[in-house]
Amino acid sequence: MSGPDIGDIAPDFTAKLQDETEWKLSDALNKTGIILYFYPKDSTPGCTTQACDFRDAMPVLNSKNWTVVGVSRDSAASHSRFIQKQKLNFDLIVDPDTEIHQLYGAWGEKKNYGKVYMGAIRSTFIINQDGIIEWCGKGVKATGHVGRLLKILEIENE
Repeated sequence: MSGPDIGDIAPDFTAKLQDETEWKLSDALNKTGIILYFYPKDSTPGCTTQACDFRDAMPVLNSKNWTVVGVSRDSAASHSRFIQKQKLNFDLIVDPDTEIHQLYGAWGEKKNYGKVYMGAIRSTFIINQDGIIEWCGKGVKATGHVGRLLKILEIENE
């Protein structure tokens, strides 16, 4: 797994969101710090748990000037359904060609039940408003991850 690490400048990119609008990392960083997270698939058990944990933490994250943005290979329509069904309060980026995944080292070889294949590596990057990666985790677990991020950011989940 390559990709940027703590202390690196986060690679800038432009992508489409679930509503087909364009989103650019450097523009978003003008407003807040960004928690950019990569996940395998909308509406799967682990990804739903993780997304709902982020959803529930959004009020406290927003109050500390952080915005969450998720990235997966799913289509805009799939993202929209996922957001609606789980009442998510943050945007999801469409990355069908894995370009952003690869830029961040969140795409690579995975093993499951002895089978080797290429897939999304569940990863999170905390990017401050100066565009510097303050923390990154690659191959993180879905359950409990957001709680650990709140501790890393020294935010108590009220």
